[in-house]
Order: sequence, then structure tokens, then C-alpha cells
Amino acid sequence: MKPKRANGPQATIEQDDSAGTGQRLVLSGDWRSRGISSVINQLLAIEKKGGEGRLELDVSAMEHVDTAGAWLIRRLVSARQQAGADVVLIGASDALKDLLEVLPETTPAPAAAGAARATLFQRIFDPVGRTVMEFHADAVAGMNILGSAVAGAQMKLGRSTGVTPASVVTHIDRMGVRAVPIIVLMSFLIGAIIAQQGAFQLRYFGAELFVVDLVGILQLREIGVLLTAIMIAGRSGSAITAEIGSMKMREEIDALTVIGLNPVGVLVFPRLVALTIALPLLTIVANFSALYGASIVAWLYSDITFETFLGRLHEAVDYSSVASGMIKAPFMALAIGIVAAVEGLKVGGSAESLGQHVTASVVKAIFVVILMDALFAIFYSAINF
Repeated sequence: MKPKRANGPQATIEQDDSAGTGQRLVLSGDWRSRGISSVINQLLAIEKKGGEGRLELDVSAMEHVDTAGAWLIRRLVSARQQAGADVVLIGASDALKDLLEVLPETTPAPAAAGAARATLFQRIFDPVGRTVMEFHADAVAGMNILGSAVAGAQMKLGRSTGVTPASVVTHIDRMGVRAVPIIVLMSFLIGAIIAQQGAFQLRYFGAELFVVDLVGILQLREIGVLLTAIMIAGRSGSAITAEIGSMKMREEIDALTVIGLNPVGVLVFPRLVALTIALPLLTIVANFSALYGASIVAWLYSDITFETFLGRLHEAVDYSSVASGMIKAPFMALAIGIVAAVEGLKVGGSAESLGQHVTASVVKAIFVVILMDALFAIFYSAINF
């Protein structure tokens, strides 16, 4: 007796007793996911019944089949073959045969709860090992980009043809000129805050004038370039990662390689050059803005006039204070650009991957900038600079 049909044709299984020896099943109807509900219990009963004789499956009358229906057939065939039966498919199309071949014979058993549990040693040192390997991979990729930059733009693979100046100027405008307002505002406030807090503390010793020394040396040697680099890492570094990552998702980087262009030379090198030019210039702007903010606060809170401020600043600051901060800027710019490019080239094919690598780019760039500043401070101290 055929099962009742509901909502269109359903899958059916009929027993054919004219097969002689063994068992013959005729599969017909719609063997897609919406039509197989009527035969699932029947298939389970046939699998449990088992048997070692011959089993013939006549699928010539099947109207439609998808992966769900093919999986049920594959499971029945595997169950009877494991029981020792000889299973033969009759009337199967080439498409159905190909589909049955790619389906696994059995689903993998879920891992036991105890077997999946790692030891305490593994839980402690596995993240450390993964971090070390990721650091090594990032370092190698960064050196590759830096080496390509040192060797030249290499727009064409195998040819050092330079880079288009218009591209560098465009990125200088985006990373440098458009960042001036936020850099000026941030540095002005930082200089004002340092001057205010320094004036309040030095007032107890009657040495408010030395707030000029404090602001001048601290801003020119450390704070100016460091905060500017951190701001650029968050603003321009994330933009570089997002741009390159979006191109990676849309396979534009692969297209550049196919037409014979070097992605590092076309995409990364102009941004590195622009950052190397823009960051020192922004540092100069930040220093002037911070000193101007400090001079206003010193005048308001300590009655230090602008003439007195400039005179004391000239005595407190020498060329080494200015040079020590400016020397760091190109190195920090290269570090920000390399980290951003490496993370951009690691983006996968999903928006989630893009967001993760943009976040990682900003975090890693800020960490590298602070680390470089600390290393420079140690180096300057060792050479008494």
C-alpha cells in the first residue's frame, strides 16, 4: 500500500516480490528534502531487518533527488553491505551515481568527551606556542614587505620600475593632511594638561617656571611622536588594513598578480612612502600645537608670559631633544605600515575576518610603536643622547 501524498508528490518505496532470490525495492516519487519524510521510518525498518541476500534498488522511477534523498539511499546501501548483502542499483542516472560516490559511507562518530579534553600542560603552553608561531609568520611576512620596499616598488614582477608619484601624493593627503585637525586638537590638549598638572605640582617648590622644561623635553623627546604614531596607527593603519583586506576579499590582489603586477609594489609601497613622509611632518605639527597649548596654560595658571616661555624653552631644549623625537618617526611609520599591510593580506573571504584583522592591526601597531619607543629610550640612554 502506497503512503498518502500531502503537499505534492512524496517519495515511495515498494516491495517487488517478482525478483526471485533476494529482495527488490522500487524507489519512486520525489526524493528531495520536502518529500522524503514519508519513507524515513520505512527505510529504518528495512535497515534493521537486514539480510545477507541480494538487494536490488530500482531507482528508475525516481522523479527528483537531492543530497538529502541520496544520503538516505547511501545509508541503506552501506547498512546492507556491512551486513553482507550484495546491493545493486538499477536505472540510476550518472548524476545520481556521482552524488552517491561523493557521499561518505558512514557519518563519523562524535569524539568522546574525555578524549577531547586537553591536559593542563597543553592548555597552558598551547596558546603560547600558537602565539610564537604567529609572531614568526608575521615577522617573515613583514620582512618580505620591507625587503620589497627597500629593493624598490617593483610594479612589474621582475622589474624595478618605481612608483607613480600621484599615488604617493594621494596617500599623503589622506594620511597626513586630513589628519592635521585631530592631531592639532589632541596635541594642544595634551600639552595643556601636562602644563597644568606640572604647574600645580611645581608650585609647592616655587619652581613653576620649570614647567616649560617639563613640557618641552617631554613633548619633543617622547610624547609628541608617540601619541602621533598611536593616532596614525588607529586612523591610517586601520584604513590600510581595511583597504587591502577588501581587495583580498574581492580577489583584486589575485587579479593584479595575474596581469603581472606585484601587489606589494602597487598597494603597499606607496602607502609606506606616504606614511614615512607624513608622520614626521605630523610630529612637527603636534609639537608646535602642544607647546602652544602649554604656553597658554602657563600664562593663565602661572602668569608666565609668552616671551618668558619662549626664552626658557630656548634654554631648556637643545637640538638633541628635537632630533631624538624626529629620528623615531620614520621607523614608527614603517612599522605601522608593515603591520597594517601584513594584516590586510591575511584577510579571508568573510566580513568577520576583515573586522578581526583590522582590530589586530590597530592593536599590534600600537604595541609595536610603544615597544619601539621604549627601545629608542634605552638606546638614547646608553649613548647619552
